Amino acid sequence: MRQRGYSRANRALIGLAIGSAATLLAGCQSLQRQLQTSDSLFGVITPYKVEVVQGNVITREQAAQLRPGMTRAQVRDALGSPLLTDVFHANRWDYVFTIRRQGAEPQLRRVVVLFDGEKMATVDTGGELPWERDFVAAIDTFKPKREAPQLVLTEEQMKALPAPQKPPEAAPAAEPVGPARDYPPLEPG
Repeated sequence: MRQRGYSRANRALIGLAIGSAATLLAGCQSLQRQLQTSDSLFGVITPYKVEVVQGNVITREQAAQLRPGMTRAQVRDALGSPLLTDVFHANRWDYVFTIRRQGAEPQLRRVVVLFDGEKMATVDTGGELPWERDFVAAIDTFKPKREAPQLVLTEEQMKALPAPQKPPEAAPAAEPVGPARDYPPLEPG
């Protein structure tokens, strides 16, 4: 009579399969912890993250344009359309800006504009807003960091420039060459 069950070799293979599965599952969990705590896998592979930009970027230059008494249209021209307007709080416009970009710090800013009727009363920036140049530098993820080009020449640089050359004088215009044609008058006269 033959005994039913698994042979010694089959039991060893089953044990090996269970052990391998347990090792793989433990590896998956440590891999998941690695991905949650850093942006890269083993310092080499970086998973793709979607860039999320919402709202209006409000810079210090834009906020400096605002003056109490401006109309809603003037505020909209300076800052753009608000992200949030509320029917129940018609005198309040909320400008919310968020950006999550791979390789840059996430940013969240809130600017609240309050109106008295149709005229702007106050602006709450929730802290100091960045200059436009600083904002662009904060989200610039290209390596190496680029220096912004210089827009104004110094006195020494202007003196080092070559003197402009005068354009050559144009020759006097010549008479047109070709057959001269007489056309009949358009109206009988």
